[in-house]
Amino acid sequence: MTAETPPPAGRAPRRLAIRGGTPRFASPLHVGRPNLGDREAFFRRAGEAFDRCWLTNNGELLVEFENRLTDILGVRHCIAVCNGTVALQMAIRALELQGEVIVPSFTFVATVHALAWMGLTPVFCDIDPVTHSLDPHGVERCITPRTSGIMGVHLWGRPCDVESLEGLARANGLHLLFDAAHAFGSARRGRMIGNFGAVEAFSFHATKIINTFEGGALTTNDDDLADRLRVVRNFGFAGKDFTEAIGTNGKLNEISAAMGLTSLDSHARFVAAHRRHYETYRGRLDGVAGIRFMEHDGGERGNYPYIVIEVDAGDGGLDRDLLYRVLRAENILARRYYWPPCHLVEPYRTRYPEAADRLPVTASVSRRVLALPTGTALAEADVHGVCDVIESAVAQAPDLTAS
Repeated sequence: MTAETPPPAGRAPRRLAIRGGTPRFASPLHVGRPNLGDREAFFRRAGEAFDRCWLTNNGELLVEFENRLTDILGVRHCIAVCNGTVALQMAIRALELQGEVIVPSFTFVATVHALAWMGLTPVFCDIDPVTHSLDPHGVERCITPRTSGIMGVHLWGRPCDVESLEGLARANGLHLLFDAAHAFGSARRGRMIGNFGAVEAFSFHATKIINTFEGGALTTNDDDLADRLRVVRNFGFAGKDFTEAIGTNGKLNEISAAMGLTSLDSHARFVAAHRRHYETYRGRLDGVAGIRFMEHDGGERGNYPYIVIEVDAGDGGLDRDLLYRVLRAENILARRYYWPPCHLVEPYRTRYPEAADRLPVTASVSRRVLALPTGTALAEADVHGVCDVIESAVAQAPDLTAS
């Protein structure tokens, strides 16, 4: 996939597809197209699993994958599982959470579904307008005698304000856990994500920086909690024949572990590509009216998983949803993450109608955020092509708005 050659200087820019004409890109550009490692390495590992005739239940590849994750993240324990949603459910079960858990509404709905699926009440808390993560002051206001936990989300690969959340959890006797689906390979003040709270849950879905096709992992530095998580992962079995707790089938199979190991081999290359695209977008679009970037701290270790902008129609800018339609018409499949936020989708909209009154920042941010294509499948010329479309759309904002 490559962008069109820019028109020579002096020639009028081509009309946007939303106003007629053919799309700029013949093939769609995606936000989350998978990062793929060395296929020969993957097939070699998969072949070894076939040769051993051991496809699941703590095979050699699963053990190797967990050990490598443990080393990379600097944690005591890593428990690989079949997906990130099950990881959250297992963490909730192992921590024996009850009643209410404070959680952002501005997140992928799986975060909240995991709580509801386990019979808990999600208490939606507002977010910080700059970081898009839980606002600790809002969390403090949400704590009641029924609260048993706080679930933070490391959104866009950027860590939460973990120190403030840890302080609130300690002061109120609450469990603290994190949805780290976006944050594998990121750090907070030199400490790798995976080491915070009681437990952190990662996703290795196909769209993530590291993928196992489908998969996830739980990390903790608590030995007893790690033991409980391993029991929960395997139907509640503590030994060969007898269960000691209610568990589930959360195991990661050997073929997925083979993909995970192959992804880890190329992790540095994946992150470098994502960071390069981020820097190109920033270089092209900084200063464009109505566009504000979700920034990454270049001095901190990060994984740059998403290119996230806020689009503001004020000051000569363009409405987010109009820009979204312009990009889609050009075969640029941007995403409106996370719109609508969780409290405005069913069943939460009906169950908790009062939540909207305490989430003004969530409402505002969800109307402005747009995620742009990135990843190893994207060429540098594609990034410049996306920027061309955005610049042209903003320049034509009065006409587009009136049309």
